[in-house]
Amino acid sequence: MAENDSVLAAAQAWAGERMALATVVSTWGSAPRPRGSHMLVHADGRFEGSVSGGCVETDILTTAADVIAGAPAVVKTYGVADPAAWEVGLPCGGEIAVLVQPVSAEGFDPHLFEAIAVARTNGVFFDVATDLETGRSVAGTEGAFVNRYDPPRRLLIVGAVQIAQRLAGLARELGIVTHVIDPRGRFLTEARFPGVILDDRWPDEAVTALKPDPATAVVTLSHDPKIDDAALIAALAHPAGYVAALGSRKSHAARLERLAAAGVGADALARIEGPAGMSIGAIGPAEIALSIAASMVRRLHADA
Repeated sequence: MAENDSVLAAAQAWAGERMALATVVSTWGSAPRPRGSHMLVHADGRFEGSVSGGCVETDILTTAADVIAGAPAVVKTYGVADPAAWEVGLPCGGEIAVLVQPVSAEGFDPHLFEAIAVARTNGVFFDVATDLETGRSVAGTEGAFVNRYDPPRRLLIVGAVQIAQRLAGLARELGIVTHVIDPRGRFLTEARFPGVILDDRWPDEAVTALKPDPATAVVTLSHDPKIDDAALIAALAHPAGYVAALGSRKSHAARLERLAAAGVGADALARIEGPAGMSIGAIGPAEIALSIAASMVRRLHADA
């Protein structure tokens, strides 16, 4: 899963301008950016995104300028850097192929950016297929290269506790839109949770309204069954990509019994990661939050 949020935002901001789009269409070895990564180049030289983390961007900018000026789309391959030409190689030892195409009806049609934005807003995936010979992209999966655009990643944290503060901070650094849900007003304050969305509704109401999709994680942290159980039941009624609950193995077993008694089926119960987080010997709120963040990212990547 390539993260192209900033590129898609730039495409909307620059709509109607002359642009070229560079896309990683294949990788080998220690490639610095995953397949599907974009770099959008404006005619005035501005750009957004990255195809190599800085290794070949200068050459891509030159190629993009040529494409914007009327040159045909081209696939460029970059491999292990020659000592005399680091600026156009990959010192990491990998290899990438990058398609540079015009943002036009003959290349990457600007209307595709609009369709991607609508799909992401609705929480669904959108596929774009590209003919690497002509450099023309269309919606669908029939093509030599297909790029899937995921909905924006979201995290719904239930329970405005200390671990939630650390987890919200990590999610913010990862570019994940975060909602903290807790009906207890004294816990849910901007001072404790800067830069995230605060929701004081009851968790089942909030989770249901937010409709967690495969790019959404739901994590319950309150330790209060009245709050956590209702949120889990609501999350399991949707195709959330990651559902987890904090607590010991003993408390999780009791939780599963309560949810089963409430009518939640065995398959749905199996979706809950409990105790939440990867087993890293975490001690304290910060390390526990780190273990949950790592497990969440692994699961969301696996389902992408």
